[in-house]
Amino acid sequence: MNTNIGFLDQGTPHIVVLGAGAIGGYIGGCLAVAGANVSFLGRTKMLDIVKTHGYRLTDLYGRHSKLAPSEIHFTTDAKVLKLADFVLVAVKSRDTLAAAELLRMHAKPNVTIISFQNGVGNAEALANHLPQFKVVAGMVPFNVVTLPNGHLHCGTEGQLCTESNAVLSPLNTFFEKAGLPLQQFTNFKEIQWGKLILNLNNAVNAISDLPLKEELSQHAYRKCLALLISETLTVLSQAGIHPAKVSKVSAQLLPYILRTPDFVFKRLAASMLKIDEMARSSMWEDLQNQRTTEVTALNGAVVDLAKSIGISAPRNARMVALIQQAEQGKVKALTGKDLLQNLTSPP
Repeated sequence: MNTNIGFLDQGTPHIVVLGAGAIGGYIGGCLAVAGANVSFLGRTKMLDIVKTHGYRLTDLYGRHSKLAPSEIHFTTDAKVLKLADFVLVAVKSRDTLAAAELLRMHAKPNVTIISFQNGVGNAEALANHLPQFKVVAGMVPFNVVTLPNGHLHCGTEGQLCTESNAVLSPLNTFFEKAGLPLQQFTNFKEIQWGKLILNLNNAVNAISDLPLKEELSQHAYRKCLALLISETLTVLSQAGIHPAKVSKVSAQLLPYILRTPDFVFKRLAASMLKIDEMARSSMWEDLQNQRTTEVTALNGAVVDLAKSIGISAPRNARMVALIQQAEQGKVKALTGKDLLQNLTSPP
Protein backbone atom coordinates (compact mmCIF):
# COMPACT_ATOMS: atom_id res chain seq x y z
CA MET A 1 0.00 0.00 0.00
CA ASN A 2 1.42 3.37 -1.01
CA THR A 3 0.66 6.21 1.37
CA ASN A 4 3.73 8.23 0.39
CA ILE A 5 2.48 11.53 -1.07
CA GLY A 6 5.25 11.52 -3.66
CA PHE A 7 4.38 8.06 -4.98
CA LEU A 8 3.00 8.94 -8.41
CA ASP A 9 4.82 9.69 -11.62
CA GLN A 10 5.05 13.22 -12.92
CA GLY A 11 4.10 14.44 -16.39
CA THR A 12 0.41 13.61 -16.65
CA PRO A 13 -2.35 15.42 -14.74
CA HIS A 14 -2.48 14.46 -11.10
CA ILE A 15 -6.04 13.70 -10.04
CA VAL A 16 -6.97 13.64 -6.37
CA VAL A 17 -10.28 12.11 -5.32
CA LEU A 18 -11.50 14.03 -2.27
CA GLY A 19 -13.99 11.72 -0.61
CA ALA A 20 -12.92 8.20 -1.56
CA GLY A 21 -16.11 6.40 -0.59
CA ALA A 22 -18.31 4.42 -2.97
CA ILE A 23 -18.61 6.94 -5.83
CA GLY A 24 -15.17 8.50 -5.40
CA GLY A 25 -13.47 5.14 -5.06
CA TYR A 26 -15.25 3.73 -8.10
CA ILE A 27 -14.59 6.68 -10.42
CA GLY A 28 -11.02 7.11 -9.19
CA GLY A 29 -10.39 3.39 -9.37
CA CYS A 30 -11.61 3.16 -12.95
CA LEU A 31 -9.37 6.10 -13.86
CA ALA A 32 -6.39 4.47 -12.17
CA VAL A 33 -7.00 1.21 -14.06
CA ALA A 34 -7.01 3.32 -17.25
CA GLY A 35 -3.54 4.64 -16.43
CA ALA A 36 -4.35 8.00 -14.85
CA ASN A 37 -2.32 9.40 -11.96
CA VAL A 38 -4.84 9.16 -9.14
CA SER A 39 -4.56 9.73 -5.41
CA PHE A 40 -7.39 8.91 -3.03
CA LEU A 41 -8.05 11.07 0.02
CA GLY A 42 -10.42 9.32 2.38
CA ARG A 43 -11.19 8.08 5.84
CA THR A 44 -9.09 5.72 7.95
CA LYS A 45 -11.73 2.97 7.72
CA MET A 46 -11.46 2.88 3.93
CA LEU A 47 -7.67 3.18 4.06
CA ASP A 48 -7.53 0.03 6.18
CA ILE A 49 -9.75 -1.85 3.72
CA VAL A 50 -7.79 -0.73 0.66
CA LYS A 51 -4.48 -1.41 2.39
CA THR A 52 -5.56 -5.02 2.91
CA HIS A 53 -7.65 -5.81 -0.15
CA GLY A 54 -7.08 -3.14 -2.79
CA TYR A 55 -10.03 -2.33 -5.04
CA ARG A 56 -12.29 -4.65 -6.99
CA LEU A 57 -14.45 -2.71 -9.46
CA THR A 58 -17.48 -4.27 -11.15
CA ASP A 59 -20.60 -3.14 -12.95
CA LEU A 60 -23.81 -4.51 -14.43
CA TYR A 61 -22.21 -4.80 -17.87
CA GLY A 62 -19.46 -7.16 -16.76
CA ARG A 63 -16.62 -4.80 -15.79
CA HIS A 64 -14.24 -6.67 -13.54
CA SER A 65 -11.11 -4.70 -12.69
CA LYS A 66 -8.74 -5.11 -9.79
CA LEU A 67 -6.17 -2.79 -8.23
CA ALA A 68 -3.73 -4.33 -5.79
CA PRO A 69 -2.90 -2.36 -2.63
CA SER A 70 0.55 -1.63 -4.10
CA GLU A 71 -1.13 0.03 -7.12
CA ILE A 72 -3.25 2.44 -5.07
CA HIS A 73 -2.15 5.74 -3.61
CA PHE A 74 -4.61 6.16 -0.73
CA THR A 75 -4.02 8.59 2.12
CA THR A 76 -5.80 10.34 4.94
CA ASP A 77 -3.36 13.26 4.71
CA ALA A 78 -4.96 16.34 3.11
CA LYS A 79 -1.51 17.57 2.10
CA VAL A 80 -1.88 15.38 -0.99
CA LEU A 81 -4.10 18.16 -2.35
CA LYS A 82 -0.94 20.23 -2.88
CA LEU A 83 -0.05 17.91 -5.77
CA ALA A 84 -3.42 18.00 -7.49
CA ASP A 85 -4.05 19.43 -10.94
CA PHE A 86 -7.65 18.22 -10.72
CA VAL A 87 -9.69 17.41 -7.64
CA LEU A 88 -12.79 15.23 -7.94
CA VAL A 89 -14.97 16.12 -4.96
CA ALA A 90 -17.16 13.16 -4.04
CA VAL A 91 -17.97 13.90 -0.41
CA LYS A 92 -21.54 13.93 0.90
CA SER A 93 -23.36 17.25 0.67
CA ARG A 94 -23.09 17.73 4.43
CA ASP A 95 -19.27 17.70 4.10
CA THR A 96 -19.00 20.21 1.24
CA LEU A 97 -17.90 23.15 3.36
CA ALA A 98 -15.34 21.02 5.21
CA ALA A 99 -13.99 19.90 1.82
CA ALA A 100 -13.83 23.53 0.71
CA GLU A 101 -11.75 24.39 3.77
CA LEU A 102 -9.30 21.55 3.04
CA LEU A 103 -8.95 22.80 -0.52
CA ARG A 104 -8.45 26.38 0.64
CA MET A 105 -5.70 25.28 3.01
CA HIS A 106 -3.84 22.84 0.78
CA ALA A 107 -4.64 23.05 -2.95
CA LYS A 108 -2.51 25.07 -5.35
CA PRO A 109 -4.12 28.13 -6.99
CA ASN A 110 -4.41 26.72 -10.53
CA VAL A 111 -6.24 23.54 -9.51
CA THR A 112 -9.54 22.60 -11.18
CA ILE A 113 -12.25 21.23 -8.91
CA ILE A 114 -15.03 18.99 -10.23
CA SER A 115 -18.00 18.40 -7.93
CA PHE A 116 -19.31 14.87 -8.46
CA GLN A 117 -21.93 15.19 -5.72
CA ASN A 118 -25.66 14.74 -5.30
CA GLY A 119 -27.96 17.74 -5.06
CA VAL A 120 -28.09 21.06 -6.86
CA GLY A 121 -26.03 23.46 -4.76
CA ASN A 122 -22.68 21.87 -3.98
CA ALA A 123 -20.63 23.22 -6.89
CA GLU A 124 -22.02 26.70 -6.21
CA ALA A 125 -21.13 26.37 -2.53
CA LEU A 126 -17.58 25.33 -3.42
CA ALA A 127 -17.23 28.22 -5.88
CA ASN A 128 -18.53 30.72 -3.32
CA HIS A 129 -16.03 29.56 -0.71
CA LEU A 130 -13.15 29.15 -3.17
CA PRO A 131 -13.30 32.13 -5.55
CA GLN A 132 -9.61 31.67 -6.39
CA PHE A 133 -10.21 28.20 -7.92
CA LYS A 134 -11.93 26.91 -11.04
CA VAL A 135 -14.99 24.91 -9.99
CA VAL A 136 -16.93 22.76 -12.45
CA ALA A 137 -20.25 21.13 -11.62
CA GLY A 138 -20.56 17.43 -12.35
CA MET A 139 -23.25 14.77 -12.08
CA VAL A 140 -23.05 11.03 -11.41
CA PRO A 141 -26.14 9.24 -12.75
CA PHE A 142 -25.33 5.74 -11.49
CA ASN A 143 -25.38 4.07 -8.10
CA VAL A 144 -22.37 2.37 -6.54
CA VAL A 145 -22.70 0.03 -3.58
CA THR A 146 -19.88 -0.82 -1.18
CA LEU A 147 -19.46 -4.57 -0.78
CA PRO A 148 -16.97 -6.38 1.48
CA ASN A 149 -13.21 -6.40 0.94
CA GLY A 150 -12.81 -3.32 -1.24
CA HIS A 151 -15.45 -4.36 -3.77
CA LEU A 152 -17.29 -1.40 -5.36
CA HIS A 153 -20.16 -2.37 -7.66
CA CYS A 154 -21.98 -0.05 -10.06
CA GLY A 155 -25.46 -1.54 -10.36
CA THR A 156 -27.27 1.00 -12.57
CA GLU A 157 -26.58 2.62 -15.90
CA GLY A 158 -25.77 6.23 -16.81
CA GLN A 159 -23.06 8.53 -18.15
CA LEU A 160 -21.02 11.05 -16.18
CA CYS A 161 -21.92 14.68 -16.96
CA THR A 162 -20.22 18.02 -16.34
CA GLU A 163 -20.63 21.64 -17.24
CA SER A 164 -19.07 22.46 -20.59
CA ASN A 165 -15.56 23.75 -19.88
CA ALA A 166 -12.39 23.54 -21.97
CA VAL A 167 -10.34 23.21 -18.78
CA LEU A 168 -11.44 19.56 -18.62
CA SER A 169 -9.85 18.62 -21.96
CA PRO A 170 -6.73 17.03 -20.36
CA LEU A 171 -9.02 14.55 -18.58
CA ASN A 172 -11.20 13.46 -21.49
CA THR A 173 -8.87 10.72 -22.71
CA PHE A 174 -8.57 9.17 -19.25
CA PHE A 175 -12.32 9.15 -18.67
CA GLU A 176 -12.83 7.62 -22.14
CA LYS A 177 -10.26 4.89 -21.44
CA ALA A 178 -11.87 4.28 -18.06
CA GLY A 179 -15.22 3.59 -19.75
CA LEU A 180 -16.67 6.68 -18.08
CA PRO A 181 -16.79 9.28 -20.89
CA LEU A 182 -17.77 12.79 -19.85
CA GLN A 183 -20.85 14.33 -21.42
CA GLN A 184 -20.65 18.13 -21.21
CA PHE A 185 -23.62 20.49 -21.12
CA THR A 186 -24.21 24.23 -20.98
CA ASN A 187 -27.64 24.00 -19.28
CA PHE A 188 -26.26 22.37 -16.18
CA LYS A 189 -28.78 23.67 -13.66
CA GLU A 190 -31.48 21.82 -15.60
CA ILE A 191 -29.25 18.71 -15.67
CA GLN A 192 -28.83 18.85 -11.88
CA TRP A 193 -32.56 19.15 -11.28
CA GLY A 194 -33.21 16.32 -13.72
CA LYS A 195 -30.81 14.13 -11.72
CA LEU A 196 -32.29 15.26 -8.41
CA ILE A 197 -35.71 14.05 -9.59
CA LEU A 198 -34.23 10.58 -10.12
CA ASN A 199 -32.52 10.83 -6.72
CA LEU A 200 -35.89 11.28 -5.01
CA ASN A 201 -36.03 7.50 -5.08
CA ASN A 202 -33.01 7.34 -2.76
CA ALA A 203 -35.21 8.06 0.24
CA VAL A 204 -37.93 5.64 -0.87
CA ASN A 205 -35.34 2.93 -1.38
CA ALA A 206 -33.67 3.64 1.96
CA ILE A 207 -36.93 3.42 3.93
CA SER A 208 -37.96 0.25 2.07
CA ASP A 209 -34.76 -1.59 3.07
CA LEU A 210 -34.94 -3.44 -0.25
CA PRO A 211 -32.65 -3.66 -3.29
CA LEU A 212 -33.58 -1.05 -5.91
CA LYS A 213 -34.95 -3.58 -8.37
CA GLU A 214 -37.20 -5.21 -5.77
CA GLU A 215 -38.43 -1.86 -4.43
CA LEU A 216 -39.31 -0.54 -7.88
CA SER A 217 -41.11 -3.79 -8.71
CA GLN A 218 -43.75 -2.98 -6.06
CA HIS A 219 -46.60 -0.71 -7.13
CA ALA A 220 -47.07 0.95 -3.73
CA TYR A 221 -43.46 2.17 -3.58
CA ARG A 222 -43.69 3.44 -7.15
CA LYS A 223 -46.83 5.38 -6.26
CA CYS A 224 -44.88 7.01 -3.43
CA LEU A 225 -42.09 7.99 -5.81
CA ALA A 226 -44.64 9.28 -8.34
CA LEU A 227 -46.12 11.54 -5.66
CA LEU A 228 -42.70 12.97 -4.78
CA ILE A 229 -41.80 13.54 -8.42
CA SER A 230 -45.15 15.12 -9.30
CA GLU A 231 -44.85 17.53 -6.40
CA THR A 232 -41.29 18.40 -7.42
CA LEU A 233 -42.33 19.05 -11.02
CA THR A 234 -45.02 21.44 -9.77
CA VAL A 235 -42.47 23.32 -7.66
CA LEU A 236 -39.98 23.51 -10.51
CA SER A 237 -42.65 24.76 -12.90
CA GLN A 238 -43.62 27.50 -10.47
CA ALA A 239 -39.93 28.42 -10.11
CA GLY A 240 -39.40 28.57 -13.86
CA ILE A 241 -36.97 25.65 -13.90
CA HIS A 242 -37.20 23.04 -16.66
CA PRO A 243 -35.46 19.81 -15.60
CA ALA A 244 -33.43 18.17 -18.33
CA LYS A 245 -33.97 14.64 -19.52
CA VAL A 246 -31.13 12.67 -17.89
CA SER A 247 -32.50 9.17 -18.46
CA LYS A 248 -34.31 7.44 -21.29
CA VAL A 249 -37.61 8.93 -20.09
CA SER A 250 -38.36 12.60 -19.44
CA ALA A 251 -39.10 13.64 -15.88
CA GLN A 252 -42.60 14.71 -16.89
CA LEU A 253 -43.50 11.17 -17.99
CA LEU A 254 -42.05 9.37 -14.97
CA PRO A 255 -45.08 9.74 -12.64
CA TYR A 256 -47.38 8.23 -15.27
CA ILE A 257 -45.05 5.31 -15.92
CA LEU A 258 -44.49 4.68 -12.21
CA ARG A 259 -48.24 4.47 -11.58
CA THR A 260 -48.81 1.75 -14.17
CA PRO A 261 -49.66 -1.77 -12.95
CA ASP A 262 -46.77 -4.09 -12.20
CA PHE A 263 -47.08 -6.13 -15.39
CA VAL A 264 -47.02 -2.97 -17.52
CA PHE A 265 -44.22 -1.32 -15.56
CA LYS A 266 -42.06 -4.43 -15.79
CA ARG A 267 -42.16 -4.26 -19.60
CA LEU A 268 -41.57 -0.51 -19.70
CA ALA A 269 -38.76 -0.59 -17.15
CA ALA A 270 -36.90 -3.32 -19.05
CA SER A 271 -36.37 -0.92 -21.93
CA MET A 272 -35.84 2.31 -20.01
CA LEU A 273 -33.59 1.43 -17.06
CA LYS A 274 -30.99 -1.23 -16.39
CA ILE A 275 -30.66 -2.19 -12.72
CA ASP A 276 -29.04 -5.34 -11.41
CA GLU A 277 -29.94 -7.37 -8.33
CA MET A 278 -27.25 -5.83 -6.09
CA ALA A 279 -28.05 -2.16 -6.67
CA ARG A 280 -28.97 -0.08 -3.62
CA SER A 281 -29.21 3.64 -3.01
CA SER A 282 -26.44 5.48 -1.19
CA MET A 283 -29.02 6.68 1.33
CA TRP A 284 -29.83 3.08 2.22
CA GLU A 285 -26.12 2.48 2.80
CA ASP A 286 -25.93 5.57 5.03
CA LEU A 287 -28.82 4.34 7.17
CA GLN A 288 -27.28 0.88 7.49
CA ASN A 289 -24.05 2.46 8.71
CA GLN A 290 -25.84 4.90 11.05
CA ARG A 291 -24.62 7.92 9.11
CA THR A 292 -26.46 11.17 8.43
CA THR A 293 -28.04 10.92 5.00
CA GLU A 294 -28.28 13.45 2.14
CA VAL A 295 -32.06 13.75 2.39
CA THR A 296 -31.88 17.49 3.12
CA ALA A 297 -29.86 18.00 -0.08
CA LEU A 298 -32.35 16.00 -2.16
CA ASN A 299 -35.97 16.04 -0.98
CA GLY A 300 -35.01 18.95 1.26
CA ALA A 301 -33.86 20.96 -1.75
CA VAL A 302 -37.40 20.69 -3.16
CA VAL A 303 -38.83 21.89 0.15
CA ASP A 304 -36.39 24.81 0.25
CA LEU A 305 -37.11 25.83 -3.35
CA ALA A 306 -40.84 25.72 -2.65
CA LYS A 307 -40.43 27.95 0.40
CA SER A 308 -38.34 30.41 -1.60
CA ILE A 309 -41.23 31.00 -4.02
CA GLY A 310 -43.97 31.04 -1.39
CA ILE A 311 -45.45 27.56 -1.82
CA SER A 312 -45.04 24.25 -0.01
CA ALA A 313 -43.91 20.71 -0.81
CA PRO A 314 -45.60 18.71 1.96
CA ARG A 315 -44.87 15.22 0.61
CA ASN A 316 -41.17 15.85 0.19
CA ALA A 317 -41.15 17.51 3.62
CA ARG A 318 -42.77 14.38 5.06
CA MET A 319 -40.13 12.23 3.36
CA VAL A 320 -37.36 14.35 4.90
CA ALA A 321 -38.93 13.90 8.33
CA LEU A 322 -39.25 10.13 7.92
CA ILE A 323 -35.62 9.69 6.89
CA GLN A 324 -34.43 11.91 9.73
CA GLN A 325 -36.44 9.76 12.14
CA ALA A 326 -34.85 6.68 10.58
CA GLU A 327 -31.41 8.21 11.15
CA GLN A 328 -32.29 8.38 14.85
CA GLY A 329 -33.59 4.81 14.90
CA LYS A 330 -37.18 5.97 15.46
CA VAL A 331 -38.49 4.55 12.17
CA LYS A 332 -37.66 1.14 10.75
CA ALA A 333 -38.35 -0.17 7.26
CA LEU A 334 -41.79 0.72 5.93
CA THR A 335 -43.87 -1.28 3.49
CA GLY A 336 -45.02 0.52 0.38
CA LYS A 337 -48.54 0.68 1.78
CA ASP A 338 -47.35 2.22 5.06
CA LEU A 339 -45.12 4.73 3.30
CA LEU A 340 -47.95 5.75 0.97
CA GLN A 341 -50.19 6.31 3.96
CA ASN A 342 -47.49 8.43 5.62
CA LEU A 343 -47.09 10.59 2.54
CA THR A 344 -50.79 11.10 1.89
CA SER A 345 -52.27 11.38 5.39
CA PRO A 346 -53.24 14.88 6.65
CA PRO A 347 -50.54 16.76 8.62
